[in-house]
Amino acid sequence: MRVRPLDREILRLAVPTLAALIAEPLFLLVDTALVGHLGSVPLAALGIASVVLQTAVGLLVFLAYATTPAVARLLGAGDRRAAVRAGVDGTWLALVLGVVLLVVGLVFAPAAVSAFGVAPDVSAAAARYLAISAWGLPAMLFVLAATGLLRGLQDTRTPLAIVAVGFAANAVLNALFIYGFGWGISGSAAGTVIAQWGMAMLFAVSVRREARATGARLRPGFAGVTLAAASGGWLLLRTASLRAAMLATVFAASRLGVTGLATLQVALALFSLLAFVLDSLAIAGQAMIGHDLGAARPDRMRFLTGRLVRIGVISGMLIGVIVAAVSPVLGRVFTSDAPVLRLLLPVLLVMAVGVPLAGFVFALDGVLIGAGDARYLAVSGMLTLALYLPLLWWSAQVQSVLALWIAFALGYLGLRALALGLRVRGSRWLGEPSAVRARPHA
Repeated sequence: MRVRPLDREILRLAVPTLAALIAEPLFLLVDTALVGHLGSVPLAALGIASVVLQTAVGLLVFLAYATTPAVARLLGAGDRRAAVRAGVDGTWLALVLGVVLLVVGLVFAPAAVSAFGVAPDVSAAAARYLAISAWGLPAMLFVLAATGLLRGLQDTRTPLAIVAVGFAANAVLNALFIYGFGWGISGSAAGTVIAQWGMAMLFAVSVRREARATGARLRPGFAGVTLAAASGGWLLLRTASLRAAMLATVFAASRLGVTGLATLQVALALFSLLAFVLDSLAIAGQAMIGHDLGAARPDRMRFLTGRLVRIGVISGMLIGVIVAAVSPVLGRVFTSDAPVLRLLLPVLLVMAVGVPLAGFVFALDGVLIGAGDARYLAVSGMLTLALYLPLLWWSAQVQSVLALWIAFALGYLGLRALALGLRVRGSRWLGEPSAVRARPHA
């Protein structure tokens, strides 16, 4: 197999995915910029509400991560109709979960906000924002699942186009509602909800077009929805372990005082930005590995895994060099506080060293998701978390944000790299392609 065509195929999927991933945080960035001019109270309220929404939706990202490999496996097996059908079942599951989240959001929004212990005016504004935003949750989850369907069909350009339209609509509507209609922070929530439902409708058109082209039914199938939920359950547990590790790290940093916590916040923000680049490679891996599994090509799966790992590590090395080169001035983009800048410099240098390791981890994470190895990812994720917590406790005793970052960027990611690396050295992760073909047509 020639390397160059395979690399082009990886980039064909990864580059549009990267653009779409970057567009997602831009939604929040635009909202923040528009609401920020209303004053500190609405801005603080947006910050609280955004944390709640991002946590809820972040845990349900499995709707995309479970759908992509499921669709890709059936597509690789030569059954495009069953592939589309599996994606349709995933979108129905997303709508059901979205309605459940809507009800939960409407009922518990005030309690979720009050848990932060903020001032009454901030709490009231945040609860109002959440109550309006909850109506967009079914659309948000539908978009996740539909994106997974299209990625599984090896189409990453359509999601990018729809996200770009949604981003533009969100910016225009928010400006109109906040300032034109004078709705304040409520206008920001309303504009985002409308943009989310607009995106959902565009994705629905794409899903319907694929269904009509293949003859797949659009009605929900109980067996398919149940299968999607079962597969997604393991990925939910895997994601929960990642979120728990992040929250535990932030909690440990809170013991270091304001300066230590602020330093870690800047580091995490930068790391999250770098993660988008590496995550686009992981998503490409999900689609391609899933396709090869369905096509019963284990040798190509191994070869592709090697290429993905190499690209991930090399990308991490390039990013690391850039981070190290700009580390003396990079912190000033985020803060002018001298103590934070002093603590941040060595943290950024450790980050630069650890990014190649992150590239290795992200690539293998995408490979195993694509191979349907969700149970291993969940179990190993919980085990890794259990091993990381004592290491985190030790770093907290040192009372150093640098020790904390070493524990996270090298310790936690190192444990994940070990768990994932050991898995792909064997053959059990390659799955059973025959089981994919045995799936009954819907």
